Amino acid sequence: MNQPATLGELRESGYRVLSVKDELRANLIRKMRAKESLFPGIIGYDQTVVPALVNALLARHDIILLGLRGQAKSRIVRQLTSLLDEHIPVVRGSEINDNPFAPVSKFASDLVKERGDATPVDWVHRSRRYGEKLATPDVTIADLIGDIDPIKAAAQRLHYAHEGAIHFGIIPRCNRGIFAINELPDLQPRIQVGLFNILEEKDIQIRGFNIRIPMDIMLVFTANPEDYTNRGNIITPLKDRIDSQILTHYPRSLDDAIRITEQEAHISREGKDIRVPHFFREIVEQIAIEARKSEFVDQKSGVSARLTIAAMENLISNAERRAILIGEDVVVPRICDLPHVLPGLTGKIELVFEGEQEGSVKVSKALVGKAVRETFKRYFPDPLRKRSRPSGEGQGGKQTSEDPEYGKIIQYFENGNAVELADDMTIASYTKELDKVRGLRELTRKYMKNLDDHFEIPSVMEFVLDGLHQNSKIAKDEMDHRTAYKDLVGSIFTGQGKMYEDD
Repeated sequence: MNQPATLGELRESGYRVLSVKDELRANLIRKMRAKESLFPGIIGYDQTVVPALVNALLARHDIILLGLRGQAKSRIVRQLTSLLDEHIPVVRGSEINDNPFAPVSKFASDLVKERGDATPVDWVHRSRRYGEKLATPDVTIADLIGDIDPIKAAAQRLHYAHEGAIHFGIIPRCNRGIFAINELPDLQPRIQVGLFNILEEKDIQIRGFNIRIPMDIMLVFTANPEDYTNRGNIITPLKDRIDSQILTHYPRSLDDAIRITEQEAHISREGKDIRVPHFFREIVEQIAIEARKSEFVDQKSGVSARLTIAAMENLISNAERRAILIGEDVVVPRICDLPHVLPGLTGKIELVFEGEQEGSVKVSKALVGKAVRETFKRYFPDPLRKRSRPSGEGQGGKQTSEDPEYGKIIQYFENGNAVELADDMTIASYTKELDKVRGLRELTRKYMKNLDDHFEIPSVMEFVLDGLHQNSKIAKDEMDHRTAYKDLVGSIFTGQGKMYEDD
């Protein structure tokens, strides 16, 4: 079906223009009734952020999303365009998407007066009705609202007082659409004041012109909490004019966190069979969970979901690098690959006390160690748990001893044996070295079901050794991408112990 090309054809078609907020509201209601996904790819917000956002849209509110970094604020804002009509009519040549039935710019008003129903109409796609600006200290009122354009005035031989000399800023160019400002506190207070009229009176005024141009626009802001940095904050009068403040948050369940990383991380690799045992996904997410409660990490800064995405990608990449070097097509991460996730962590955590450059490395290693320890407890018995002896043993069965599950494994190392691994070993060499530990494979199979014996079980076997290390049952040394597990007591006398010390 051909779209009307003139104002007259548009009238005859019976087309009805809605304000942008009414348009968003109508399309939102239609999607809700059709049970369509409102914000695809947004995970973990179904019972918190999404209902608050839906309520704000139904109420025709301007919105601010307030939360720490890496909480999908920008992604949510950009998806609001999916609630706009696919196309809307505008006066052809208009810089501010003038409504053909009620133009507001001088250009469009003069054109409609001159040509009437013959006024040409263009149809603008919803993707062109969204504008975004990152708030930085150098942003000016001219950038956002507009100013006098001396070049336009000279080219058209206009006086500076002529309305046609106006150069519109990014906000009026988003008229009849959505405009977003990211990191609002970074906008200088005097520039924030310039937004008052748009939020309250829904119009703009440029320089000394004795005119006010009405705007049909939805404003959306994102910000970190005011105490996130000392760069600035949102002035109170502006905050008062923003109708709804919606708080975002980090994933509240491990499953949600895993789904986010699976969705965002570059995991599949061309020509390789990538197999990531589920416990590795849990370890990666547990690193972020540990960071978000660590006393060494600045919690006001937050720990972005980008940390786990980068960590997972680095983990897979090291396993892929090994597969390329040794000529294998199956890529399975190993615990000895975990040190290679550190470059994805150190730049994404801010310490409470910034010290030497290695400070973030030490904290990151400690977080990895804690993550392994916590994940290990989900799959295997706690090595530190005490178990009652059966009746008849000791004194009436009331005495306790350490969990016997790991007795054979720990005894192997107490006898002076060691396991030496490298992150570039073939699967055959890697498996052979781990199989030296009596009882290790049997214990692994007992607690980890439905895993491939050849490629995946060996990774779990190393996971067991590292879990015992993190629970101070055996020692671990690392040097030049080589890992050695050995007896804890012997390592104490040689001055070597846990790799990931809890700083």
